[in-house]
Amino acid sequence: MPKQTYTAKDITVLEGLEPVRKRPGMYIGSTDEKGLHHLLIEIVDNSLDEAIGGFAKNIYACLHSDGSVSVSDDGRGIPTDKHSSGVSALEVAMTKLHAGGKFSDTAYKASGGLHGIGSSAVNALSTKMQVVVRHENDFFIQEYKIGIPDYPVKTISEAESKTILPEFHKNLFAVESGTYTRFWPDPTIFKLTTNFNYTNVKNKLQERAYLVAGIYIHLYDERTDKHSNFYFESGIRSLLSHNNKHKKPLHEVISISGNTVENNLPIGVEVVMQYTDTYSDSLESFANTINTYDGGAHLTGFRTALSKVIKGYVTAGQDPDRQKGKKEVDFTPDDLKEGLTGVVWIKMSSSEIQFESQTKTKINNSEVQSSVYQIVKKGLEEYLEEHPATAQAIIAKITLASRARMAAKAAREAVVRKGALEGMTLPGKLADCQEKDPARSEIFIVEGDSAGGSAKQGRDRAHQAILPLRGKILNTERARLDKVIDSDSVKDLIIALGMGIGDTLDIKKLRYHRIIIMTDADVDGAHIATLLLTLFYRHTTEVFEKGYVYLAIPPLYKLTHGGTSKYVYTEDEKEKYFAKLNLTEGKQKVGIQRYKGLGEMNPEQLWDTTMNPETRTLKQISVLDAAHADEVFTTLMGQEVAPRKKFITTHATMANLDI
Repeated sequence: MPKQTYTAKDITVLEGLEPVRKRPGMYIGSTDEKGLHHLLIEIVDNSLDEAIGGFAKNIYACLHSDGSVSVSDDGRGIPTDKHSSGVSALEVAMTKLHAGGKFSDTAYKASGGLHGIGSSAVNALSTKMQVVVRHENDFFIQEYKIGIPDYPVKTISEAESKTILPEFHKNLFAVESGTYTRFWPDPTIFKLTTNFNYTNVKNKLQERAYLVAGIYIHLYDERTDKHSNFYFESGIRSLLSHNNKHKKPLHEVISISGNTVENNLPIGVEVVMQYTDTYSDSLESFANTINTYDGGAHLTGFRTALSKVIKGYVTAGQDPDRQKGKKEVDFTPDDLKEGLTGVVWIKMSSSEIQFESQTKTKINNSEVQSSVYQIVKKGLEEYLEEHPATAQAIIAKITLASRARMAAKAAREAVVRKGALEGMTLPGKLADCQEKDPARSEIFIVEGDSAGGSAKQGRDRAHQAILPLRGKILNTERARLDKVIDSDSVKDLIIALGMGIGDTLDIKKLRYHRIIIMTDADVDGAHIATLLLTLFYRHTTEVFEKGYVYLAIPPLYKLTHGGTSKYVYTEDEKEKYFAKLNLTEGKQKVGIQRYKGLGEMNPEQLWDTTMNPETRTLKQISVLDAAHADEVFTTLMGQEVAPRKKFITTHATMANLDI
């Protein structure tokens, strides 16, 4: 393992900690569940920085029963010698904003952390934090409360450290150096929840393990005794294979890599790509160890190079269709991305990388765009020239997408001539609301005319619109846009929402900022809800990004006892109600009405239980992990039966069946 000087002089101080607690959203994005998990990832990314530099091979993360989380690694250990400010470098790194080794290119060449904010921000937003550092035979410790040290950094014996470190992190005693960090999130900051989600954490750690090939990442949840371990030799190629495991590839994986120097800035680029038989794209992008969910300059460079190469290949006359004198197809960006799965990863000095914010979701460096463009263009041109069969498979896929787009355009124009797809003539089934402000309007998409009738009578006409759907809508996972537009039910929904679809989509034209799916609490209702979510995810993804999609939760039972009635929404809630009655009043007769469908409720009941904003329960649908969401939709709604069967049998214990 390489040795490199890493001392107090590598720690640079810019300012203090107070702004973090005053405006936490500026540093971690939000104070909801997403922001909470961002805290853990900040600490994990510090350990990954050690792995990228070749100084660490193992990272351990633990979710504790008391609500805290801990991370350790076998890297060099945070410096503990005296800093120029007069205190230990460890204290500076953990209590001062913009303090860390990321400013010095001698300490880190490519890292996920930015400006040294990570650890200190986590410290500021925690009621308690504990850090133990090992340097050869010495152990150092410091503890903090809301970012303020309890005492100066001090040395402790190995025996003392063994009483502090949990069993899961005892690996620190078998290595020469390393860092252990544990923190307790502040519930006054994270008011919605301080409970870490195991699946969420697992997905984020697995994603990082794909990036840093050869690193071992271990996760343990002592609340449930769950374990996960990750190790991948092939890096992002393994990630691409994982993303395409339920899709049918049209050719082998294309892998491109290289290095450039832009404005004296060294940049490394790795790209893998593969077209599949699906109709949607799945592009992921990373900067060092950070998933840039909103893309940025590196994705722009990739897309520009892809377009240039494909159009150049066709124009050069190497495409058989062109050689036969057939009409040239004018490819659009949407044509090029249909069925494309890819990963774009850039590596560069963290002190030079420019993100839009501390949450690091989008890159702004112009140098990055130029670097990716050059490397992808050169690499893809050479690859297609050497692999003509792959080139023809890609051209055929893109050409088919282009023809489908033009067919969809023709279908859309035909609909416009008949009644205007964009909403000039609203569908007859729609009972619209009086309010014209989208922010104050909501639409209920209801299953069937019976439930639709009750909903129309029971609604608040001022703010609530009702759109009944007859039967199950088209499965849009298996249909191109022209077929989607040709479906009457989908067409009615598009017209009612008013924002268009495909290349005409304009989220600003959406007529309702709460799109509420209200279906029966049975298997058919769940299927219809899934079909609607598939439509929204595949063709109007922005409604998820804006938080506009909800599921209404109707009651399962109406329980009547002693002249009073109570609606319950789950079997568990019903059993708890029975237990309470038996405890206080003995076993008296309870009337039970099981609602098979929303149509069984009269308008007053439907309003009281499912539509009244004061009493209803809504689930907001969000997409935290786009790659995982893409995989789930492909599994559940795609053509392959085997993956769907495996998913159903794996999750059978979680299902609610109305048999």
